[in-house]
Amino acid sequence: MTATPKIAMKGVTKSFGPKQVLRGIDLEIAKGESLVVIGGSGTGKSVMIKTVLGIIRPDGGSIRIDGEEMMTASSAEREAHLSKMGMLFQGGALFDSLKVWENVAFGLIQGKKAKRDEAHATAISKLGQVGLGEDVAELFPAELSGGMQKRVALARAIATDPDIIFFDEPTTGLDPIMADVINDLIVKCAKELGATTLSITHDMASARKIADRIAMIYEGQIIWSGPASEIDSAGNDYVDQFVHGRADGPIKMQVRKT
Repeated sequence: MTATPKIAMKGVTKSFGPKQVLRGIDLEIAKGESLVVIGGSGTGKSVMIKTVLGIIRPDGGSIRIDGEEMMTASSAEREAHLSKMGMLFQGGALFDSLKVWENVAFGLIQGKKAKRDEAHATAISKLGQVGLGEDVAELFPAELSGGMQKRVALARAIATDPDIIFFDEPTTGLDPIMADVINDLIVKCAKELGATTLSITHDMASARKIADRIAMIYEGQIIWSGPASEIDSAGNDYVDQFVHGRADGPIKMQVRKT
């Protein structure tokens, strides 16, 4: 008997007006697995992740979490699953008006209704897990470097000890060294939590570092998936062009003529 996937998407579609963004996404992620979905801009990566989070409702298909169908789940059932998820948003998406520790503790205070002193202690602990000291906790996001902001965003993503963590372009805007530091922290934090992770990125260095398995999305469909170790021998022209960053190949970039 095979184990129930942590996340299972089957035939997921989504259109915005005449534009069909998801054209039947089929994807499974095992419990404790790190899956990275690669693909260019506008291929449907962010929309796909938002359908799993429940931010966007698909037009059709099935999304199951722990075997439970989300498309027909009640609000209470969806909320129960959402409470077990963490998210690192592209760009960090920290609240400028809140101190660092309040950003980290936001889900604990607002979602879990934790007391502020308890939430503060958890925030300090989580900041420590991403290599930030207690002195950073009282600062505001604007006082931090881009790399430190990304660490704070990671601390917030793991603050509630989630079962599932989503990473949306986790290394965007970082220099290669800081990007590698963040990749290492993602792997470490996910392993410590035993969490299932779904990441989307166009950064191949990041994908290779954090993925157990890689899938590629193109024009709203998963066109290849396999172990991260097999990405260079995928035998797929689209994957090969993307991985090696070649202009020539089946993927044609839309360049607007002025």
